[in-house]
Amino acid sequence: MNFLGISGMQYSGETLEKHRIIVGEDSNVFTSMIRQKLKELFNIDVEICRTFEDLQQAYELNPEPITLAISNINLPGAESGEALNYLVDLSVPTIVFTATFQDSIREGLLAKEVVDYIIKDSVFAIDMLAESVCRFLTNQRHHVLIVDDSATARALLTSRLKRYNFRVSSAENGAVAIETLKKNPDITLVITDYNMPDIDGFELTRRIRHVRGSHQLRVIGVSSSNDRLLSARFLKAGGNDFMMRPFIDEEFYCRVNQNLDTLVQIKSAQERIKSRG
Repeated sequence: MNFLGISGMQYSGETLEKHRIIVGEDSNVFTSMIRQKLKELFNIDVEICRTFEDLQQAYELNPEPITLAISNINLPGAESGEALNYLVDLSVPTIVFTATFQDSIREGLLAKEVVDYIIKDSVFAIDMLAESVCRFLTNQRHHVLIVDDSATARALLTSRLKRYNFRVSSAENGAVAIETLKKNPDITLVITDYNMPDIDGFELTRRIRHVRGSHQLRVIGVSSSNDRLLSARFLKAGGNDFMMRPFIDEEFYCRVNQNLDTLVQIKSAQERIKSRG
């Protein structure tokens, strides 16, 4: 299966049809478009739930685990958001697909730790939804290492990345990070704090670059400092990106995706060159 998303995401690999996806949506137009798009791209036959009762039955009457839910905020029989709360309470990963959106709604969705939200406000909404589905279903191929001396910071980032279905390891300092990288050559992204007691983020990045280049592993630096020169210094040390805390959720996920997409594109280009040789 091959897929190219509108943001530049590329996926080439095994079929995704084995996944069970339910769609909580009462609009005939949108259910038809979602069903057609996911069948066409990924050969996935989605289950349509037009009411809250349909959604409940899809979970309660079928023992097969739900891989992912796509749901409107409101459904007939659940006009106050009960359907979304139901999915969240069951720990079903959920992408919200809605036409109703304000800042307060965004904050509520992020508090529920949904996978993503897509707004029905453009002709690209279905394409964006398809890409979000593909990312979630394929993020397991990516192994991310978090490096931070704060247990709280590690836990927050781990939770955030696992919500997006990444495989995650963590290290409490630079020395442990280096050993973790040696033991896990499949790690392709490191997210490291700058200010650590033994080996700071700059030095850790330099040591990583002695053995693995940017075409093999991406490094994102993070910091709570107000020193805006840190980003320049980090990039000069061999980092690929830099973010200041506190993160904006959407920007964080976008930066992670962009760095991993770059690796996938580099790998694809290398494979094309080899095949021509």
